[in-house]
Amino acid sequence: MIKEYTSVKDVIGPLMIVEDVSDVMYGEIVEITTASGDKRLGQVLEINDTVAVVQVFQGTTGIDTQSTKVRFTAETMKLSVSPELLGRVFNGLGHPIDGQPEVIPEKRIDVNGAAMNPFSRDNPAEFIQTGISAIDLMNTLVRGQKLPIFSGSGLPHNKLAAQIARQAKVRGKDENFAVVFAAMGITNEEALFFKQEFEKSGALNNVVMFLNLANDPAIERIITPRIALTAGEYLAYEKDMHVLVILTDMTNYCESLREIAAARNEVPGRRGYPGYMYTDLASLYERAGRIKNKVGTLTQMPIISMPDDDITHPIPDLTGYITEGQFVLSRDLHRKGIFAPVDVLPSLSRLMNGGIGDGKTRADHSNVSNQLYAAYAHGRELRDLVAVIGKESLSEIDQKYLEFADEYESQFINQGYHEERDIEETLTLGWSLLSKLPKEELKRVDSKFIEKYYGK
Repeated sequence: MIKEYTSVKDVIGPLMIVEDVSDVMYGEIVEITTASGDKRLGQVLEINDTVAVVQVFQGTTGIDTQSTKVRFTAETMKLSVSPELLGRVFNGLGHPIDGQPEVIPEKRIDVNGAAMNPFSRDNPAEFIQTGISAIDLMNTLVRGQKLPIFSGSGLPHNKLAAQIARQAKVRGKDENFAVVFAAMGITNEEALFFKQEFEKSGALNNVVMFLNLANDPAIERIITPRIALTAGEYLAYEKDMHVLVILTDMTNYCESLREIAAARNEVPGRRGYPGYMYTDLASLYERAGRIKNKVGTLTQMPIISMPDDDITHPIPDLTGYITEGQFVLSRDLHRKGIFAPVDVLPSLSRLMNGGIGDGKTRADHSNVSNQLYAAYAHGRELRDLVAVIGKESLSEIDQKYLEFADEYESQFINQGYHEERDIEETLTLGWSLLSKLPKEELKRVDSKFIEKYYGK
């Protein structure tokens, strides 16, 4: 039986404290009616005897302790799902904002998800071709992987995410592909950019958008990624689609976590973030993957804007522990006018080897990637040396490595926003750069590949 209470004791930031409650569950959804008749939703965050702490998704402005009515629904937060989700735009709580009616549900699913049985989890092993050389050859994205983009303020991470969403495909297969895009605290301009990009590419019909904008309540950001991942899991595991979930910006999500922790007077962890932030982020990121005997897959690409470009900040630091690598965007490359400014040296795809090689990309893929990485890293080291001793002091071979680093950035990493290179083009470009170095310098490439591709 649903009970209604008028015993609001206090309102602290985004939290509301209700006294004299009974039979209330953790995570239960709460319906709130203010004195003016305004209806809001909340979720039980803590239970202590007869006192419930409720986080209010639309914010606590206008809630008073005298006449606010609170109803505990005895249900968790659920999302109405059906194939009609595709092509629709929703707010951060899953309500339509595109002028169309509510989705007629095929079923309603708990947004907190269910843990994936480790025995049922399959290893990601299918190469996803993004058409971007710095990713496809150097840090290969594999279907079912969770691979974040580490960026900084003003860097083109949104353009990179849009290009990946537009171009991503599995070679030689015509499969159902969908993008679930969840925004937390982005500007109207950024939201409009993604909408227009998906419309122009013709991908909008296969996109589900959940938008929590900068002027929306910050507390709403806590539920937005969970709703998006629930939609993604439904499309992947029940409708056999291959789903790419883009979550931007996870930094804004973590700021909301910190706001709630401060309101609850919790003991802060690193830089004021709650000590359970690692566990909370893991509960989101670990929802990516492949399940044995299921056609569909869910690949996750969270975007993290690093405060002050600090990769050791708690948010990117903890994300790196949970996910399977990262793309790191470089401010130096961006200043040179290079797009996409992916810095391949600190970037990493831990599942890359499972998705490349003969029958997936090409037999020489791993060798070429390792050799390009080593040559570029040596060229970058020599740039620092030149600043001290001058270019004239370098040996002839060192000067070749210095030139290699410049050409690698201008020809290989740099490519147009609308330029799509398949893996064969990217490998050919890689060999053309390696062919400018003497054969004896290619110590990471098998001699049979040197014979076949060097100088060709």
